[in-house]
Amino acid sequence: MRSKNNIYLRQLEMKDASSLLDLKFRNRDFFQPFEPIRDESHFTLEGQEREIANGIQGALSDQSYIFGIFLKETDKVVGRIALTGIARGFFQNAYLGYYIDQEYNGKGYATAAVSLCLKIAFNEIGLHRVEAGVIPRNLPSIRVLEKAGFRHEGLAKTYLKINGTWEDHAIYAITAE
Repeated sequence: MRSKNNIYLRQLEMKDASSLLDLKFRNRDFFQPFEPIRDESHFTLEGQEREIANGIQGALSDQSYIFGIFLKETDKVVGRIALTGIARGFFQNAYLGYYIDQEYNGKGYATAAVSLCLKIAFNEIGLHRVEAGVIPRNLPSIRVLEKAGFRHEGLAKTYLKINGTWEDHAIYAITAE
């Protein structure tokens, strides 16, 4: 899916593994305060291929959809966005997670990617609700969610183990209507 904001989303493919690895290496210190501690195998080509393979399998089983965020001009991967933990039935919900290369922060790419991902979630995948949790001190990510129309729903105490510490997360959500 393409955006007027110079980016597009597409599901990650095996050919993207080396670009994704490069992105993660260059941003490792930048991302770490907001991510789980990962085994060193994650930072290998094989680790990225496993992640992409899991994403492909997740889409085939309608459990998750993982997209690369690409620049239109160069097709360079500048981030990743995912809908995971998809619940069907009477819930029709997914969890949203994303990251953008530090070099491209502050240019509106994250907000554009979230907006594009929501169109896919609601119009193509048929979800009713998308939820995102964000560490309260991650103000740029909160701004992205608010600009994309998410509403603050509350605080989940000790929600996820991030960078070795159980962290509270502000819960944001948006529904199809």
